[in-house]
Amino acid sequence: MAECIIDHIAVTASTLEEGVRFIQETLGVAPEPGGEHPQMGTHNMLLRLGEMCYLEVIAQDPHARAPERPRWFGLDELRADAAPQISAWIARTTDIHSAVDSSTEDLGSIETMHRGHLQWLITIAPNGRVPLDGVGPAIIEWPPDVHPAAKLHDHGLSLIELQLIHPDPARVTRLLKSLSISGPLTVRSPAPGTTPRLRAVVDTPHGTRVLSVAEK
Repeated sequence: MAECIIDHIAVTASTLEEGVRFIQETLGVAPEPGGEHPQMGTHNMLLRLGEMCYLEVIAQDPHARAPERPRWFGLDELRADAAPQISAWIARTTDIHSAVDSSTEDLGSIETMHRGHLQWLITIAPNGRVPLDGVGPAIIEWPPDVHPAAKLHDHGLSLIELQLIHPDPARVTRLLKSLSISGPLTVRSPAPGTTPRLRAVVDTPHGTRVLSVAEK
């Protein structure tokens, strides 16, 4: 099976503007315009985190037609006062069908999605969520020699570490091994009384910053 590599992390927010403000306040850099996902009724903005790695701020598009299915990354479940947070991460492969077949968790179906002229394959569960309460990845396959990060400005940001925090770390580790995922990943248990979540440690020109859940 082809190796899977961290491709991007998704920060969800009740509005795109609120998500962008959270990223700018935390990392000191504003994301760039992305586009619309008509199949999901969402829109996004992007921020480069490396040569082939980026951050996506994504929210429901108030001007789009509502899809006849759950939106991805749990966006339908967000309350209007929900704080922006990392809700998902996506791993890149050159053989998405093999990855789905090898996975120890149900990744959902493989679907063709698009944003403008850009098109890709991605795993999406029927309920729109990603595996293991958001700690497991969605899998994406881009066309050869195509990647969104290549067109983004380099602001000197890079992903140092993505922390996968889950009460069953052994199960998370089995999933990562089944997908042959590489990258700066750390798996650990949550503190008592806390829920599964993601934390991203990012190197910026202003020093090391941590992305998790915005404080309200």
